[in-house]
Amino acid sequence: MDVEIKTQDGVKILKMKGRLCMGPPLDRFNAVMTELLSQGQNKIVLDLEEVPIIDSSGIGLLMRHLTTAKKGGGAICLLKPTKLTVQTLKLVGLLNLFSRYEDLSEAVASLQ
Repeated sequence: MDVEIKTQDGVKILKMKGRLCMGPPLDRFNAVMTELLSQGQNKIVLDLEEVPIIDSSGIGLLMRHLTTAKKGGGAICLLKPTKLTVQTLKLVGLLNLFSRYEDLSEAVASLQ
C-alpha cells in the first residue's frame, strides 16, 4: 500500500494505491491515519481510485478512524471509490456513513 499525503486548504488528502487488506498494506494505512488523527488532523479525503479491493479488516479500520475523526469534530470522505469498494461498503451497511465524491475540489470543500 502506497500512501501519498497532500494538504489542500487545511484538509489532508491521502492518495492510496494498492489493496486495503490485512497485513502490511493495512498496517501502513493504520500508521498513517493514527499519526494524522493524533496530530488533530481530522478532516481527511481518502482517494481510493487506485484501491481495487478492501477486505473486512480494512473496513473495520476505516470505521475506527472515522469514529476518531468524528469525535474530534472532523470527518473522512471518499474520493473516487471503485465500484467494488462501493458495493462492499453497501453490502455491510456502511456506505451511508461516508460522503463520496468524484471531484477533489468538492470533497475538500465538503470538509471546510
